[in-house]
Amino acid sequence: VAMRQLVWLGFRRMVNQARRNVLGLGPWSLVHPGHVMLERRWPVVYGFSPAVVPPPPDWSDLIKVTGYWFLDEARTWQPPAGLVDFLGAGPAPVYVGFGSMGGFDAAETSRLVVQALNGRRAVLAAGWGGLDRKALPENVHFVDSAPHDWLFPRMAAVVHHGGAGTTAAALRAGVPMAVVPFLGDQPFWGWRMEQLGVAPRPIPRKQLTIQNLATAIAATDAPGMRARAEHLGATIRAEDGLGQTVRIIEEALS
Repeated sequence: VAMRQLVWLGFRRMVNQARRNVLGLGPWSLVHPGHVMLERRWPVVYGFSPAVVPPPPDWSDLIKVTGYWFLDEARTWQPPAGLVDFLGAGPAPVYVGFGSMGGFDAAETSRLVVQALNGRRAVLAAGWGGLDRKALPENVHFVDSAPHDWLFPRMAAVVHHGGAGTTAAALRAGVPMAVVPFLGDQPFWGWRMEQLGVAPRPIPRKQLTIQNLATAIAATDAPGMRARAEHLGATIRAEDGLGQTVRIIEEALS
């Protein structure tokens, strides 16, 4: 209950903005509206794949695990010519990006990543965390950002921070990954990817070294890991998480 209330305080303003601007409804109070949801038997919808985290058997039938809710951007995004040229100039590269994670020395982290790659082709993404683009070797191409649904299927592996969205995108792409969790739920997703056999053991950011990152990247080349990633990716691509969620909401409101 305390955790639910804490999360609610963080999201209350955004929820109330949506209620007001989109639905024309009044705001919820400071108290989490969970009691109202229980009294009215509203469904609770989780936007992750049951193939990734199976729902426990003791969950209520009101709890729905629909599959991921993906925002598809690949069809309308125009990749920069430099990125297209780089991808066409050699074998599939490794993606390296830590999303919005800050609090680390960008130049030092970029140097560590480049050395861990040991000449292997890679796409280095800045995200919001500010990885350094200065003096990158020819085997590393820098991008400020790119839609994951366009980029990840073109990668040999994805090295990332373990955010839920990036993890989902890598899973859907069907490529192995190496997870470097920073905080929050990221260690869980790193652990879960290892359990599913689509990633080696996660490396906490504070323990990241040239050697253990190089070892993790090399592990993604294992045929068994790649096969498991491809199989799980096909399963996730066959799900319709967004459509199922819409149907659940419409049924609840009817």
